[in-house]
Amino acid sequence: MNYRVPQPVPQVILDDIRGAQKMLSGVSRVTAMEGSRHLSALTGSPVHLKCENLQRTGSFKLRGAYVRIAGLRPEQRAAGVVAASAGNHAQGVALASSLLGVRSTVFMPVGAPLPKVAATQDYGADVRLHGQVVDETFLAAQEYADRTGAVFIHPFDHRDIIAGQGTVGLEILEQCPEVRTILVGIGGGGLAAGVAVAVKALRPDVRVIGVQAAGAAAYPPSLKAGHPISIEEPMTMADGIKVGRPGDVPFNIIAELVDDVRTVSEDALSSALLLCLERAKLVVEPAGCSPVAALLAEPELYGGGPVVAVLSGGNVDPLLLQRILRHGMAAAGRYLSLRLRVADRPGALAGLLAVLSVVDANVLDVSHVRTDPRLGLAEVEVELHLETKGPEHCAEVARSLHGAGYKVMS
Repeated sequence: MNYRVPQPVPQVILDDIRGAQKMLSGVSRVTAMEGSRHLSALTGSPVHLKCENLQRTGSFKLRGAYVRIAGLRPEQRAAGVVAASAGNHAQGVALASSLLGVRSTVFMPVGAPLPKVAATQDYGADVRLHGQVVDETFLAAQEYADRTGAVFIHPFDHRDIIAGQGTVGLEILEQCPEVRTILVGIGGGGLAAGVAVAVKALRPDVRVIGVQAAGAAAYPPSLKAGHPISIEEPMTMADGIKVGRPGDVPFNIIAELVDDVRTVSEDALSSALLLCLERAKLVVEPAGCSPVAALLAEPELYGGGPVVAVLSGGNVDPLLLQRILRHGMAAAGRYLSLRLRVADRPGALAGLLAVLSVVDANVLDVSHVRTDPRLGLAEVEVELHLETKGPEHCAEVARSLHGAGYKVMS
């Protein structure tokens, strides 16, 4: 369902994006387009993955940052630039500034993942950790800009940023000219807006669909209201699209040109990340795999022609990746946790493990509880964490335990 607001002339046009594409020649990569047999079978249409996770700095953000900084006047460049970001925009600004010989200062939250902080520093930025949440970090960066005269480089709410991100749309049309639907994640909206301007100008028949995490979905209520509104405390593992308010500039474009905005759950994001890793051999961050999550959640919506899902980034903290993979495997029925009681005698545990061995369940962890007052004198409670092959295998494990006389408690 579309929500239109009166915006007769978008603030970014195709010529802006074509100019950005020329500016980015030799700077950003024309990232690969990979097919996905699994997703194609699921949707009934060919599905291609636009791999911006393989872009320099690991995300599409370099495109917009470079175009924005390259467009500064000499006196602005001399004053330097400042940005606020938890990761991808920080790295894009840092590298773009280094390539253009501009001094950059990047504010990051105190809890930003260490690999992202280190990468931003390696690209040449002066990193300053401030605030517990991104809003506090933004405020510190803006205050620094006011105090020093440095130019604040917004992550999405500027026409040059949108023009740079729109070059992804031009590449999609060149690499997959038969495309009928493009799925792209939305945080503040810069990428989706840029892709929509490029694609709708050249192929108005192509559907452009935005995807947001359900816990940080500011666009659906904003589109209904006809203007950007804020949501309180956005919550999602997908920090790249964890934005509480749409940008003014991208909002107007998205309201006019994007065909729909869908939302996806945390479970869907976990499953999508796992699928990208296992099936496509691609490391993709949660925000980057949100289009894949939309395909998994509602595959019936995307038949009728080739689909391109934009994998917008691959910068994921290893510790978060570990947690997400476990969550994704659990959501896919690949983990099984259960408790049961066995006799407290030699060989009882070995007998239990023998049953699990027969059904090929891999035991990850075993713990014993002997002090619970609910246990009989000759009983011990065993908690097991198993690696399984899916929901059907989980059911087979439960049947085997029941058949062997064990009472599963959870």
